[in-house]
Amino acid sequence: MASGSDRNPIIIGGLPSQVPDFDPEETQEWLDSLDAAVDERGRERARYLMLRLIERAREKRVAVPEMRSTDYVNTIATKDEPFFPGNEEIERKVLNATRWNAAVMVSRAQRPGIGVGGHIATFASSASLYDVGFNHFFRGKDQGDGGDQIFFQGHASPGVYARAYLLDRLSEGQLDAFRQEKSKAPDGLSSYPHPRLMPDFWEFPTVSMGLGPLGAIYQARMNRYMEARGIADTSKSHVWAYLGDGEMDEPESLGQLSIAAREGLDNLTFVVNCNLQRLDGPVRGNGKIMQELESQFRGAGWNVIKLVWDRSWDPLLAQDRDGILVNKLNTTPDGQFQTYATETGAYIREHFFGDDHRLRAMVENMSDDQILHLGRGGHDHKKIYAAYAAAKAHKGQPTVILAQTVKGWTLGPNFEGRNATHQMKKLTVEDLKGFRDRLHLPIPDKDLEDGLPPYYHPGRDSEEIQYMHDRRKGLGGYVPTRVVRAEPLKLPDDKAYAGAKKGSGQQKIATTMAFVRVLKDLMRDKEIGKRFVPIAPDEYRTFGMDAFFPSAKIYNPLGQQYESVDRELLLAYKESPTGQMLHDGITEAGCTASLIAAGSAYATHGEPLIPVYVFYSMFGFQRTGDQFWQMADQLARGFVLGATAGRTTLTGEGLQHADGHSQLLASTNPACVAYDPAYGYEIAHIVKDGLRRMYGENAEDIFYYLTVYNEPILHPAEPADVDAEGILKGLHRVKPGEKGEHTAQILASGVAVPWAVEAQQILADEWNVKADVWSATSWNELRRDAVEIEEHNLLHPEEEQRVPYVTQKLQGAEGPKIAVSDWMRAVPDQIARWVPGTYQSLGADGFGFADTRGAARRFFHIDAQSIVLGVLTELAKEGKVDRSLLKQAIDRYQLLDVTAADAGEAGGDA
Repeated sequence: MASGSDRNPIIIGGLPSQVPDFDPEETQEWLDSLDAAVDERGRERARYLMLRLIERAREKRVAVPEMRSTDYVNTIATKDEPFFPGNEEIERKVLNATRWNAAVMVSRAQRPGIGVGGHIATFASSASLYDVGFNHFFRGKDQGDGGDQIFFQGHASPGVYARAYLLDRLSEGQLDAFRQEKSKAPDGLSSYPHPRLMPDFWEFPTVSMGLGPLGAIYQARMNRYMEARGIADTSKSHVWAYLGDGEMDEPESLGQLSIAAREGLDNLTFVVNCNLQRLDGPVRGNGKIMQELESQFRGAGWNVIKLVWDRSWDPLLAQDRDGILVNKLNTTPDGQFQTYATETGAYIREHFFGDDHRLRAMVENMSDDQILHLGRGGHDHKKIYAAYAAAKAHKGQPTVILAQTVKGWTLGPNFEGRNATHQMKKLTVEDLKGFRDRLHLPIPDKDLEDGLPPYYHPGRDSEEIQYMHDRRKGLGGYVPTRVVRAEPLKLPDDKAYAGAKKGSGQQKIATTMAFVRVLKDLMRDKEIGKRFVPIAPDEYRTFGMDAFFPSAKIYNPLGQQYESVDRELLLAYKESPTGQMLHDGITEAGCTASLIAAGSAYATHGEPLIPVYVFYSMFGFQRTGDQFWQMADQLARGFVLGATAGRTTLTGEGLQHADGHSQLLASTNPACVAYDPAYGYEIAHIVKDGLRRMYGENAEDIFYYLTVYNEPILHPAEPADVDAEGILKGLHRVKPGEKGEHTAQILASGVAVPWAVEAQQILADEWNVKADVWSATSWNELRRDAVEIEEHNLLHPEEEQRVPYVTQKLQGAEGPKIAVSDWMRAVPDQIARWVPGTYQSLGADGFGFADTRGAARRFFHIDAQSIVLGVLTELAKEGKVDRSLLKQAIDRYQLLDVTAADAGEAGGDA
């Protein structure tokens, strides 16, 4: 980790203006010197001198204004390029074979009867960028640590597969099974980097676009966090993120640059492949995306290295004494450079060099073919190596390398630089022949004319293949590789959950606080306590977690360099370089990225972390649902808490805070185990089982989502005959009915269970109905169980037909079943088809609004009196009671008047 003095300061390149000129004569001498340089040597020489002075000023830590963008040339001067340690000829052969196999794999995937497609052009443009990394920089995991973490650009996956084939990590049959994951199982290759689909190969999912850069930043930060807390030695790990310039338009790509600079994450390098194209057109046809990105990254405090031109430009730039060439490069828009990539040398001579006699003179001794092959820096191994070496050596800041390439490079005139190249998946015979010739591969014409184009392998004993193996051996093993070295954790016994199982006595507490108490006890455990990673977007106090501040402390690599305003309070805000809590500011996306990085540490670094991410439930699955899919794909584990849940529970906040649907969103994620508990003892059982399933023997690649509320209620003690299995499977009876002629069943979840208990009492006292109350701890898990059993029965008709758990549980329960929750009806309706007998649901469908809890629940007709009406309505349908009772109930409880409802419990943030 960089020391404090090496870190990027908060004020970047500031220039004080209030300082008086205490030596005007000296000032005038400097100004005269500049004037003389301009008059005698020209503006370009004076500009060069000024740039050198600025450079020297920074070396001496003299604050000067930061330049937000620089000339459209390479940041690293030719004279400053380090020695290239590789064999460029062999590496070029390796790369040519890789290029061929990547393109052929995608082309063969378009064969008749298959037609699953793929992408060729992205890897074609970035192949050299990856090759230099594979040969010289990417550290593997064979030395027992996590190696480097590499976020591969999703659309470049064919090139990674092609390289793995050359190294005998993948077979020809597997290449032919690209994008055929089930029909060619177990040989099927996923379309993009998907760890869930290829758990021994890929580490990080990078499609959807934009999540890769976000994940990389927080992975680099998590590496520092783990090292600071003594959990793992991550000092040698470097995070590389390969991105497209079009991808940088995604808000997530640039949205968290500041945290990387603020925390001095010099263990992070972005490599942005600037081929000037989005998926279907230019990125900035009228502008210059590299200049734009340079300004954004510099402004955020990053070290920027531009890699624009290959070595063929060096002689031209060296003779550009008056700056006319640099000016031409600066002012030519990207759309025109894309055109130059598709045109002839003669066209470039006329349209780029032809409008100034000095430019024409520079290339008068060059042939059109030489002009045509003036190349982009992202295709030059030596230039790339220099940029990577500089990035690794830089201290105190993260680095971005902006590398210019041509999309579809080497694929031929039908592909290179074309707007449609991203969607082009098949090479014609003529394309293949030209491509082969360009790569100098010994493949006969007849092999290209008959049937599918062949893969090319120079032979396992060939010089280039042995070179590849040697390079990877020297760097610690093959990448990408995902390895799970973590051992099961020694989990706490029942004593850790005893407090929650006692209930709350006479004190009313919200389920949020019930969970926090369980977490606090678990964090005290000597075996696993240090592995918990609490994460919250700014509002620990809202969730009642400020009690953690004095002991766990908030992680800040710089510590706390100020006196906290609340320092005299018992629960004062406390930051520490070894802090356990991640307090990521108002950023659900950043917090979820931290969650994913922590939740996959068991694989990345072989050290399990137990993230506990607590957020306003409305801003969880709804706001960052794509990242929860990323979490599932990355096989991350941990606990996710949708706090202040419910459509009517968070009084006064209104529509944007009223969550009545996140349980439904959670049900769409196959890796998410979602619960809606009502009482502390339920939470204890759920958390204990979650730790077992995620961190015990035979750990599962799942994560837990619990919705908890901010409404204080009395929590009963765990009953002696507690139905632990029912709690975990999703349904258990919490209070049997005691009296009444008619029977009914009320199924409730979360904060609705107390309403159901109140309705039970009213039904018994006023309507002669005996109703059992059930806590539906997980509508989602009940449905999953039923769906799984239904599918089994469908495919195994000859076997004894299985019965879903919810059906078994309610089979002998008499009377209609009424379901109620603070969610939209679609949540409890998930189980409707498997509930025996009559089933009806009540829910909070529609937009939330600000009002008292009582008024909101009366409006949605989910309060206790509305539950009573629902039960009577279903009994009337069954002919058990007269329908006239329904109007009596509506009138008695004034169910059409929201002002008639009791306001209910007020307050209760935690």
